[in-house]
Amino acid sequence: MEPIKAGLAASTEPLLRLRGITKRYGGVRALEEVDLAVRAGRIHAILGENGAGKSSLIKCIAGVVQPDAGTMSLDGAAVRFPSPAAANAAGVVCIFQELSLIPDLSVADNIMISNPPRRFGMIDGRAQRRMAEAALARAGAGNIHPLELVKNLPLSRRQLVEIAKALARNPRLLILDEATSALTAADVETVFRVLKALRAQGLALLYISHRMDEIAELADDCSVFRNGRHVATFPAGTKSDGEVIAMMIGREYSHVFPPKPAPVPTGPTPTLAVRDLSWGETLAGISFEVRAGEIVGLGGLDGQGQRELLLALFGVLRGVTGQVVIEGRPVSIGGPGDAKAPANGMALIPEDRKTEGLMLPMSVGENLCFASLERLSRGGVLDKAAERRAVGEMVKLLAVKTASPDTPVGALSGGNQQKVVVAKWLMNSPRIILLNDPTRGIDVGTKQEMYRLLRKLADEGAAILLYSTDYAELIGCCDRVLVLYGGAVRRELAGEALTESALVASALNVEAVAGEAGLTSAATP
Repeated sequence: MEPIKAGLAASTEPLLRLRGITKRYGGVRALEEVDLAVRAGRIHAILGENGAGKSSLIKCIAGVVQPDAGTMSLDGAAVRFPSPAAANAAGVVCIFQELSLIPDLSVADNIMISNPPRRFGMIDGRAQRRMAEAALARAGAGNIHPLELVKNLPLSRRQLVEIAKALARNPRLLILDEATSALTAADVETVFRVLKALRAQGLALLYISHRMDEIAELADDCSVFRNGRHVATFPAGTKSDGEVIAMMIGREYSHVFPPKPAPVPTGPTPTLAVRDLSWGETLAGISFEVRAGEIVGLGGLDGQGQRELLLALFGVLRGVTGQVVIEGRPVSIGGPGDAKAPANGMALIPEDRKTEGLMLPMSVGENLCFASLERLSRGGVLDKAAERRAVGEMVKLLAVKTASPDTPVGALSGGNQQKVVVAKWLMNSPRIILLNDPTRGIDVGTKQEMYRLLRKLADEGAAILLYSTDYAELIGCCDRVLVLYGGAVRRELAGEALTESALVASALNVEAVAGEAGLTSAATP
């Protein structure tokens, strides 16, 4: 990583200083004696595995929770925020990974919800729209209409609205927790421009991300956390990626991806065969096969039908045409119940674990059993002993870090929540596993565990279809990659042809030629 020049307004004295911040939840140590300094006019990256204490740190700073010990000062004055509203009033604003938008309200309503402009005691709609437009423009999202309902926006656009909502509060310290994890590549570039402009204006930015390339481009300073402790702070660019990751995981960084086996023979009947699958204008005549033991990737630019393909296969979408064949048998999947039935044996790991994969207030054990209640019941009554055994086996298999199966799943780190989502479906012993960007927003250590698990499941005979927005993940994990463009499979890459440049060219529907030095059109009708 090369160091990035700090903004012109950078200060030598910290805007925010933490001393001895400690936070425990019962017997679990979330933060232990943390010291940290964040300066104005600089982007300060916070690095660490899920469970390292990053979320607890920003919650303490933002007034969501109160530290058990330690002090915090802002501009040299001691502060203690009893609520997020108090932190906002002091200019400390946080954008959490889980969006705080209300889907049935307009963009403008969401942006100004905490302090709408008023006239004669009523909300001034015109003023609110003008203020929302200004906030959207500042967030690089001026093409989002302020009167559009949030529920009509894709996830990447909602994330930009969340950023605009934070900027409307005129922060002095802006905290971003995985703020780009749901964004398209184009939106990420927009956000980067916005953050660099904010830095130049003298804002202090605390930036949490698991994407090392983002840290390399944005950060001025980096702090590493591990097991609730502040390990080190250093200028960006002074440590290699391997050194940073070794500090994060507490051991030497080794190979990320497990070795791939020999190619699966094409002779056996495929576990999953799809023939001419279409859905409206989104999916156009998709055909492919996945055999037992294979991990087949779905690549391409975000929004080219990859997510809809997985939903169509799992019976979520209505009006899908074409044929799905499982182990040589044509099937009709009318809904998720049909998909996960033993005869079909499908599992879908959804995109958003918070809203689509988990019931956050419920326990780890309850969440694990949701998809397999029929298997764990006898005569319509849940077999508690079988449930305890199955839950214990899954917690051990995926190394879920939890105080007990009775712990609310919402109290776990993001990586451990993702493990629960995966384990929930593994309890059904699926033969076909559909994964929708399963490592989004989780740390490198948990990613390694996930990659090893996927390869283990494939080696045991599962057929896996993996959509990922991470090219390195597609190359390292998958035996073959199907690249989608405009809702159709435009190219299949495998073996030595499966390279980052080939993936990028295929995603743009062009073809690399002359040693990949140039590109020529390869568009298909």
